[in-house]
Amino acid sequence: MTLAPTAPHVARELSLSPADVSAALALFDEGNTLPFIARYRKERTGGLDETQLRQVQERAKARADLEDRRAFVLGSIRDQGALDAALEQRLRDADTRQEIEDLYLPHRPRRRTRATAARERGLDPLAEVMWEGEVDDAGARRAAAAYVAPDAEVPDVEAALAGARDILAERIAEDPALRRWVRDLARAKGEVVCRVRRGKKDLPAAQPFRDYFDHREPLRRVASHRILAMRRGEAESVLSWGIEVPGEGLERVVRVAVGRRRAQAQLEEAARDGWSRLLHPGIESDLKSELVEKADEEAIRIFGTNLEALLLQPPAGEKVVLGLDPGFRTGVKAAVTSRTGGLLATDVVYLHQSERFSDTVRRLVKAHGVELVAVGNGTASRETEAAVRAALHAAGPPVVLVNEAGASVYSASERAVAEFPDLDVSLRGAVSIARRLQDPLAELVKIEARAIGVGQYQHDVNQSRLGERLDQVVETCVNRVGVEVNTASAPLLSYVAGVGPTVADNIVALREERGRLSSRAELLDVHRLGPGTYEQAAGFLRIRDGVHPLDATAVHPERYRLVDRMARDLGVSLDELVGDEGLLSRLEGQLDRYAGDGVGLPTLEDIVAELRRPGRDPRDAFAPPAFREDVQKPEDLKSDMVLQGVVTNVVAFGAFVDIGVHQDGLVHISQLADRYVSDPSEVVRVGQSVKVRVLSVDLARGRIGLSMKAVTG
Repeated sequence: MTLAPTAPHVARELSLSPADVSAALALFDEGNTLPFIARYRKERTGGLDETQLRQVQERAKARADLEDRRAFVLGSIRDQGALDAALEQRLRDADTRQEIEDLYLPHRPRRRTRATAARERGLDPLAEVMWEGEVDDAGARRAAAAYVAPDAEVPDVEAALAGARDILAERIAEDPALRRWVRDLARAKGEVVCRVRRGKKDLPAAQPFRDYFDHREPLRRVASHRILAMRRGEAESVLSWGIEVPGEGLERVVRVAVGRRRAQAQLEEAARDGWSRLLHPGIESDLKSELVEKADEEAIRIFGTNLEALLLQPPAGEKVVLGLDPGFRTGVKAAVTSRTGGLLATDVVYLHQSERFSDTVRRLVKAHGVELVAVGNGTASRETEAAVRAALHAAGPPVVLVNEAGASVYSASERAVAEFPDLDVSLRGAVSIARRLQDPLAELVKIEARAIGVGQYQHDVNQSRLGERLDQVVETCVNRVGVEVNTASAPLLSYVAGVGPTVADNIVALREERGRLSSRAELLDVHRLGPGTYEQAAGFLRIRDGVHPLDATAVHPERYRLVDRMARDLGVSLDELVGDEGLLSRLEGQLDRYAGDGVGLPTLEDIVAELRRPGRDPRDAFAPPAFREDVQKPEDLKSDMVLQGVVTNVVAFGAFVDIGVHQDGLVHISQLADRYVSDPSEVVRVGQSVKVRVLSVDLARGRIGLSMKAVTG
């Protein structure tokens, strides 16, 4: 699919420079990846950032799809011999998919309808004389007599008139202008109506949906999460929902149909039938699909935002970690990982065997020099945390609760089996918990993003679109941070711009064959990693302690000669230039002299920033969260209690916060700040430490209400 021809439309839609959009789309058409364009081709795109480039790419693809659909519709109608000059012009002028579909509707191949049957009985001329106003109601009855033909399933005048009305009802319902008017009316004044299905009200499965048993609200104000809730209730056969259009919609349809025509009674009956049987259900279906699509996009956006925050959580770094996967009945699974994530030891201990639990924890910590303890935040997490603290006393390493979402999915995955073929599945979860404290990004990329569960209704939305968006998020995060070639897993490497799973496995294979790679140039020895892939990927692949000092930085190899020239101009070696604040400050004042040959100030400024902090990690510094030790379960909570918590999920209606009681509390959107908040992600993000005040505790329903408004103490 070539995107460049869509540039004028995309630039206009996004209010961006046509030249910048055209350049960006040309780069995409050449096979360049989004991270590469955003980082290393700023001069060509006018500095469009990743978000803008993704919008450009998505809008361009949508426009290209629209043009493909337009071409198909034109061809289909032309093949039917029904494409006149006026219709062709209207199709070419149509600027939305809906306009094209409305114009195509009368010509779309369809199943046999009542109007189709009437036409087969030869009743089209009768409908036409009624529509053209050639007869009044009495005249229509007289004209209908000529079409009575028992052998053709038209036994009497009433049957002939009914068939003609079926033809007119379909004609009225398929009028593009009328459909557009009714659709706009529904958007402006229609209501979303939801009711519980008969006999389902008292069923246990229906109780999560009780807020929607008798619910109505203006369509223009309905929130995405409520659409998703109603859709799930409908899928579970608990709810039915639809859209009510104001009565003026039917009135308008009748007026348009009757107009100044003479057979008014016949036309009004046809219009009412067309409304109730065809037009209203069709518009309702269109608008429900529109609402669901928007709700899907909002849910996917929220999931993407949450996933990005989760992946970019501060890493603890190269520390020896004891990972603990808590459990009462099955015991606490323990795994010690080295500073590079290698497995050092495993064990299983039980909380009720307190002395053995303490001895085992102390033994593992002492034997392996454990620097951090990571405790999964699932069942028995606070009890496990308390037991570890009691075993190690104040002198032990810090104990950190870690979000374990998706750890069980990883444990049973093919990737985990390949990594640890002889390790019990339960112990693999402890390894994952330890590693995600060391580097959340490196570990979480091994898990299918949808299994991490930081969103709303993620299993209900368009799965193809969700998967595509989440892959984009992971790609963005991986390339923003950069990847160390000699320690990264194949899943992590696969998200580097241009690489993919096959080349990632080949990089690991070459690394294992040679022990380690000593330069970026060696990447060209990787099977199936050609010059094109190297260009896209090299700047995001780092080699620490390699033969070239810039191999550990985000400076692209295509700019190595330029940096060499900078060092020569300053009279120093390249090694001396990297990281020297004084030399780089001198360089900043004369960057203009290095501009040219596709290199401008944005790239030059990026190079200096990278030389100032070579191989810098853009993620925040690690700081372990702390929960109150006297608050272990919901029963310990009291109104107005102020607590420290960690945001675990952000949704359209607020944020869920882990306050260390095995049950996340909800900060409703109205309680996020002392100001109006339209989007919770503007205020909080997944993984953020926040201070909250307890508003309410409903033990029976398992609900905890929290507030972040003016929290003190």
